[in-house]
Amino acid sequence: MEAKSNVHPLEQQSVSRVFFSYLIPSLIGMVIMAVNYVVDGIMVGNRLGPVALAGVGLAAPVYTIFLGMSLWIGIGGATLYSQAMGAKQEERARFIFTHSTLLIFGFTLLIGITAFVFREPLTYALGANQDTYPYAYDYLFIMLLFGFVFTIENATSSFVRNDGGPTIAMAALVVTAVSNVGLNYVILYILDLGVKGAAIGTIIAAFLGVTVLTLHFIKKDNNLRFVRFCFQRQLFQKTMSLGFPSFLTETGIALFTVSHNVVLARLAGTEGVAAFTVLNYINAVMLMLFLGLGSAIQPLISFYHGALSIERKKQTVKLALWVAGTSGILCFIIGQLFAGSIVAIFGDFPESIRETAISAIKLFFIAYLFMGANLVMMTYYQSIAQVRLAVIITVGREFILMLLFLLILPLLIGVNGVWLAIPLAELLMLIIILVYMKRHPLDSPDPRLLQTISTDER
Repeated sequence: MEAKSNVHPLEQQSVSRVFFSYLIPSLIGMVIMAVNYVVDGIMVGNRLGPVALAGVGLAAPVYTIFLGMSLWIGIGGATLYSQAMGAKQEERARFIFTHSTLLIFGFTLLIGITAFVFREPLTYALGANQDTYPYAYDYLFIMLLFGFVFTIENATSSFVRNDGGPTIAMAALVVTAVSNVGLNYVILYILDLGVKGAAIGTIIAAFLGVTVLTLHFIKKDNNLRFVRFCFQRQLFQKTMSLGFPSFLTETGIALFTVSHNVVLARLAGTEGVAAFTVLNYINAVMLMLFLGLGSAIQPLISFYHGALSIERKKQTVKLALWVAGTSGILCFIIGQLFAGSIVAIFGDFPESIRETAISAIKLFFIAYLFMGANLVMMTYYQSIAQVRLAVIITVGREFILMLLFLLILPLLIGVNGVWLAIPLAELLMLIIILVYMKRHPLDSPDPRLLQTISTDER
């Protein structure tokens, strides 16, 4: 009986049962958050109009950067945390949690204050023009001052999920989403406080999410406890290394938004930017679906890697790829059949904006056929400490290939080339991954990779 008590639940239950017990809460939470993001856009678009919507869209990359910072340290630390738990190193896991949380708070607070000082040139650098500047500036003003709340919520959620609390992590996302919708309705439609007020509502909602996450810390089986902090350069380097692909993913989303806004502003003016903002809101829903899948498998793969459970790790990846493929096909079909209806819910736009947005959705949604598999494989390599491969996938699809196609395709086929840049980048990256996997099938990593958790001396 005593030996049995040392067996972790992730090692006792079947792989499929564990997988879906993490997947379902993760997807529910992420999709609700994405729907909340879309409802935000619907409220702004219907209440304040397409120019205000475009202004908020221009400021969105700042939120993405904050999220990226929290993932950089949060996912890196959470991966090490799960590997330590898999290796039965509970005290080490607690130190990793403490170390990562304090670093996240310090870094994001410093970045936010620094960016706030230069908020005016930053607003123009994001693509604002005379029409959109006031809205983008107001949104940035609040986000830069209080964006650290997002980073604390997101990083804490990662650790709670890795500590066996996917349901509480989901509940926090649900509370954040529902409260944000309610607050923004009151702020925009009753108090009429505009874009700045909407940003304040979003911050308050994130704080409520943090409050829900604290419930995990009173559970009896909780291992997340703050211990005495001392900075460890080696642990910091490993945390930053493992989390770097997640940061690149979020930075890539910001680059995607900025680059598309800049190109479309040149090709199609404010109307093109407004159409892209609609697409970007919808893309957030679909992207959250795939990121939710990654959030579900990361704790499992990291734990199995630490526990040397090779077969369980393989089965988890295969299940994730199946879900990614099925979801991608469903998303593609939705885009082709309901593009007009999707655009209509954001407001009564001029016909030119409406037609551009419909065309954008139909072409862009091709990307979802390939995107899920790419994100699953990136998460897999990141979770087993093969950071170089995870970085290659992320940089390839979100930086090099996207920018290459974004530069070339509009010269050849105009605005449609903008919408096809991401689908072609995702397709080409998936082909590269499949070629690599044919030569290097999923099998046991070098045991030396376990240095990530075993050689960190206090």
